[in-house]
Amino acid sequence: MSHCDRLADGGRRFFLMRGAVAAAGAAAVAGVASAPAEAAPSLARVTYPVTRLANLRDLKVNEPVQVAYPDADSPGVIVKLGTRVEGGAGPDGDVVAFSTLCPHKGFPLFYRTDDRSLNCPGHYSRFDCEKGGLQIWGQATANLAQFRLRVDRNGDIQAEGVDELIYGRLSNVLS
Repeated sequence: MSHCDRLADGGRRFFLMRGAVAAAGAAAVAGVASAPAEAAPSLARVTYPVTRLANLRDLKVNEPVQVAYPDADSPGVIVKLGTRVEGGAGPDGDVVAFSTLCPHKGFPLFYRTDDRSLNCPGHYSRFDCEKGGLQIWGQATANLAQFRLRVDRNGDIQAEGVDELIYGRLSNVLS
């Protein structure tokens, strides 16, 4: 038996032995997990503030307006895209708002009018505003946090929540 074959055989034994230990451990945990438990705690629910961001009269097609939501330490942008999009608010379904902190490292994003995307100068991640902040390029491993919007009878645009975690937070609301 060559030296290489002995290494391969030893590696197989090590792998199988570790696999057996892992399987035994998983079986033990499954046995404990299947035991009757006390009442399970309810899932945590974040309560977002309802905040006026702008009025429809303030917006021009494809011209972003700087906002902050859910608090002053969370920069964002609101944009009237000019075409109806999923998740868009207003009578035309074309008003969207996003966090402008890149989910990768928190760099401030800038808006490109030619392709309606938010872009990171740090590591070049790009996010599509017409597709709910979907990442289209770059280092980020999450889509961009989009603010949930509602428009009232007076045209005031209210933010009511966020669909993703804003960069640098354990929760989207600090209080």
